[in-house]
Amino acid sequence: MNQSPSRPSSGLVAALVVTGVLGLTALAATWFVMYDRARTDDAGVQAEATAEYGRRLIAQTNMLIGPDHPDPEMRFAGNRLNCGSCHLQTGEMTGQLSLTETYQKYPRYSGRDGREADLKDRIDGCMERSMNGRVLPRDGVELNAMVAYIKALSEEFAAMPAMAKAINEPSPFRTPERAASPEAGRDVYAEKCALCHGRDGLGLRASADPRRGYIFPPLWGDDTYNNGAGMTRVITASRFIKAKMPFGKPDLTDDEAYDVAAFINAQPRPMMSQDRLNLDYPDKSTKPVDSPYPPFGDPFPAEQHKFGPFQPIEAYYKKK
Repeated sequence: MNQSPSRPSSGLVAALVVTGVLGLTALAATWFVMYDRARTDDAGVQAEATAEYGRRLIAQTNMLIGPDHPDPEMRFAGNRLNCGSCHLQTGEMTGQLSLTETYQKYPRYSGRDGREADLKDRIDGCMERSMNGRVLPRDGVELNAMVAYIKALSEEFAAMPAMAKAINEPSPFRTPERAASPEAGRDVYAEKCALCHGRDGLGLRASADPRRGYIFPPLWGDDTYNNGAGMTRVITASRFIKAKMPFGKPDLTDDEAYDVAAFINAQPRPMMSQDRLNLDYPDKSTKPVDSPYPPFGDPFPAEQHKFGPFQPIEAYYKKK
């Protein structure tokens, strides 16, 4: 296994992000190795289910298991995003969508699955939805490598002093007591988001080679998350946007984050089959109020589940 480089400074990380090498930091720790089986990838490099390979999979998902991989059997992701497109700095960045405290949270009950789910189930859920692809084999190199990385990351984070775990984010998002406005969000997007993600929302490619993916990922269109992903939920997207965007200097208000999340999720994107979505949340009372797709366990219309206001839906379930 190759030796990991030392952790770069925060200034260097910012520079790497700008040049399109988002999330290529490595842990300054001894990796926990989980051997399952080995393969040789298209670059002639042997891959084993190690935490280092798991880090690479999160940073370079499109390159290693994306839709343009030379080996059709390795095409697990259906879009050209990386896991690190949302789990910033390969999950090392604290706060929203960090992976630093993920390992110890599983197994746990999943309302969407209607059963107890482990970390492998959770990763495969992302593969099907956020990556618009297919599940990874439970006994395969890739899935076990991701688990090994998240385990190592969580153990390193747990050993850090409290001061090093500080989360430098704006105040938590509070859902406005109104419907989100995609029209107002269009203006927010043009002012705050288009510079990186493009006026057409299709992102900024790293190069003409599709396997190189994006410097800044697309937010709609064929190459992004599908309508079953958590990020299509306006409240979920708003929390992430307020905490992390614009990258490097989050400065949106609750209202701006709310409206721009609605605008982004009003745009076209890949669609999961409705038959598949019908299986989500067997107990409809556990379905998040901002899940935008039916069926629902309440009398509120789909439009309200998509854009709000969400407080009346929350009150309905509390009373029920």
